[in-house]
Amino acid sequence: MERLNKTNSVSEFILLGLSSRPEDQKPLFILFLIIYLITITGNVLIILAIHSDPQLHTPMYVFLSVLSFTDIWYTTNIVPRMLVNFLSEKKTISYAGCLTQMYFTYVLGNIDSFILAAMAYDRYVAICDPFHYVIIMSHRRCVLLVAFSCSLPLFHSLLHILLLNQLTFCNSNVVHHFFCDINPLLKLSCSSVFVNDLTIKTEGLVFWVTPFLCIVFSYVRILIAVLRIPSAAGKRKAFSTCGSHFTVVILFYGGIFYVYLQPLSSYTVWNRVATLVYTVLSSMLNPFIYSLRNRDMKRGLRKLLGRRKS
Repeated sequence: MERLNKTNSVSEFILLGLSSRPEDQKPLFILFLIIYLITITGNVLIILAIHSDPQLHTPMYVFLSVLSFTDIWYTTNIVPRMLVNFLSEKKTISYAGCLTQMYFTYVLGNIDSFILAAMAYDRYVAICDPFHYVIIMSHRRCVLLVAFSCSLPLFHSLLHILLLNQLTFCNSNVVHHFFCDINPLLKLSCSSVFVNDLTIKTEGLVFWVTPFLCIVFSYVRILIAVLRIPSAAGKRKAFSTCGSHFTVVILFYGGIFYVYLQPLSSYTVWNRVATLVYTVLSSMLNPFIYSLRNRDMKRGLRKLLGRRKS
């Protein structure tokens, strides 16, 4: 009972957000409200376009629709709380609410990571083994990949939440971040965070790096296969099918590795900026990246919007 009381000595946290200056709050509110509305609208359009166009009912676009669906909830888990705090003097979140937000942030972020790996594998098969593509990327295998990508993060994220819940917070409840993230919370703990930090650097790192290595392996094989194509037009066509996905991968993993591969003691304001990139900005930019650089998506969106107008 004593341990439980110590653990719950902090009943709520204060999220400082991106700026503590009062004059910044309304401009930031307007900016992130626009970002949130663009994110929701863009990802919903991607899902509707894929659902309504039979020509987009292929594994790559099924994975893309799952990615868009996840990004909607990923952003919704973070931005609405930010918007409330921008206009509120009391920028608090309950202890349970903080752990809940963190749990779903990691679940949805990890689902994004696995889906991006599945999309890279799909492009690898399409370019390196096109004659067996239909067999390899069968409906059953796609369902299994999506199910695996959505289920495994549930248990991985729960491990970090359970370990965090064992810590004692007795010095301060001020979180120098715009949402409940694990590193800022670990810096507030007045008990040993050795196990938590070790878990992040080992199990957590393996969990993030494994999909990334699968993506790297897929693109190395794709690059080798494309360089063997004799015609320049064939090379451009092959690269065009991967360009959008590769751009999203760089944006997403660049921010993650910048934040989580640094020592806990070196956590600074730039980590908050990098976190914005892989949480909020990547979810907003994904629909633009995939639609502007993909002829099939452009056609699907034109058909969808044309049908809505008629």
